[in-house]
Amino acid sequence: MGLKKIELTEKSGYTMEFSITREVYNKAELAVYKKEVGRISVPGFRKGKAPKHIIERMYGKGVFFEDAINDCIPDAFDEAVKEAGIEPVGNPKFDLVSMEDGEDIVLKAEGFVKPEISIENYKGIEAEKKSVSVSDAEVDAEVDRARERNARSVEVTDRAAADGDIANIDYEGFVDGKAFDGGKGEKHDLKIGSGSFIPGFEDQIVGKNVGDEFDVNVTFPLEYHAKELAGKDATFKVKLNAIKVEELPAADDEFAKDVSDFETFAEYKADLKAKMTEQAESRADRDFENAIAEKLGEMIVGDVPEVMYDEEANNIVRDFDARLRSQGMDLATYMKYTGMTADALRAQYRPQAEKQVRIRLALEKIAALENIQISDEEVEAEFKRIGEAYGVALDQVKKMLRPEDVRKDLAVGAAMKIVKENAKATTPAEEKPKAKKATKAKAPKAEAAEKPADEEPKAEKKPAAKKTTKAKKTESAE
Repeated sequence: MGLKKIELTEKSGYTMEFSITREVYNKAELAVYKKEVGRISVPGFRKGKAPKHIIERMYGKGVFFEDAINDCIPDAFDEAVKEAGIEPVGNPKFDLVSMEDGEDIVLKAEGFVKPEISIENYKGIEAEKKSVSVSDAEVDAEVDRARERNARSVEVTDRAAADGDIANIDYEGFVDGKAFDGGKGEKHDLKIGSGSFIPGFEDQIVGKNVGDEFDVNVTFPLEYHAKELAGKDATFKVKLNAIKVEELPAADDEFAKDVSDFETFAEYKADLKAKMTEQAESRADRDFENAIAEKLGEMIVGDVPEVMYDEEANNIVRDFDARLRSQGMDLATYMKYTGMTADALRAQYRPQAEKQVRIRLALEKIAALENIQISDEEVEAEFKRIGEAYGVALDQVKKMLRPEDVRKDLAVGAAMKIVKENAKATTPAEEKPKAKKATKAKAPKAEAAEKPADEEPKAEKKPAAKKTTKAKKTESAE
């Protein structure tokens, strides 16, 4: 096996010929025969017992060729790529060039390589960075959210249900007089006004008393996820079992002891503010880094093959599917409910994919220009970090990830650090003090024109008395 010839074409394309030795191919063909023989029927032979040459005589000499050559291609292609010193992207197209008896098999691969790009002036990039300040009002709001999380439910028996109450209900829904799937529940806690049920449902509980049984009439939204119910009128038979209200704990030392390791509310609040400030600073720093990265992606010069964008969009969709599965759903179900197609989803993520590809290319180029070298010790430490972060054994991590890929990722991270350290943070426009508008000086009143000598002067109008105003307090000079 080996490289025969390589030709780089325009826009990062390549055409490469490589060979597979007859010995390697014959072993692969024999392996395919042994795997498939049990499923091939040949008259006069029991299944799985027909000799290879008999099967080839009956079904054609190339009966095992496609599977055998496909088994050979990956290793042969990888070896040729190493010899050629190229870095292919996407899946190449393979064609058979020659297959003479007893001779090596020659194949042609056509595809694209990672483009040779250039980038300049990557040090000194300007990007906006928000200043960080956490107000007392924001801290108070976070305290209130903590109080809500620690609220206790108190049952109400002396009044009807009101907005904001938690209504415990039994319900069953009917459309055209028939019960429908998913329309029934018992002892369900529903916060009135939360908007978690169909529009109009919660409003019709208001004013009802514990023990009341009543009908709730609603119309399903036209965009409702269950298409068979969308736009339909429905009646729910409802029973109000109980009414509860949430009682918030007082914001005092006892509350601080319950929700934190602090003895006083003042200490708890100060710690909360410090943590909120740290989180805000982290967000501002991430946004700053993302803004720098986006500018890097815009700065590269070179022909980026479309296949790189397509491949990245596919990766994003796969990651999205994985997140859905972790939440008990999958991509097929998501597309069914949203009416999306796989092509529409890829198109939606295409701009993000283009940004990510260009940023990665920029950082890889910077890593090369800065001669960033990642040691074996750093790679090993990264393997351990990944394993600890995801709770996976070190040997399993090493099976999943190639050392050269980890090395590249670390180099890219180091390149980003260099760019970020040399970047200039600017103040966002909304944070800049607004310049005071210059007031126009009033023009002095023109003197009255001289009257003709023969014109009698008119009686002068007496000015109206002006109201006296208090003198404005002057600000002291800073």
